[in-house]
Amino acid sequence: MKSEDQQARRAGELLPQPDVAEIDLVKVMHALGDSTRMHLFRTFAETGLQCDCSSERLGLSHLHKSTVSHHLRILRESGLTSTWAVGRNRYVELRRDDLESRFPGLVEVLLSSGTA
Repeated sequence: MKSEDQQARRAGELLPQPDVAEIDLVKVMHALGDSTRMHLFRTFAETGLQCDCSSERLGLSHLHKSTVSHHLRILRESGLTSTWAVGRNRYVELRRDDLESRFPGLVEVLLSSGTA
């Protein structure tokens, strides 16, 4: 992660998300039951912190901005991602370490699965 991204993230507001102990496997699996959210999960796992969450950059140019925002909210509320608001920008990151501590091996299993 670039140092300017780290600084911006620290300056921003962390949007509401469940604590690690409150991440529920049913909610996680429900969130990933949608192919768009599974695509976003894989994208965040591969790229790390995302600042520009435009539809085009995320490979979702066929979706409206509001639809992408909805999917990002579902991922955050299920505990899969963290989102920081910095002005008009949003920084989104997979909560890999939190998920690994809560459900050991789950992230790797999901990433190695053949579903899109």
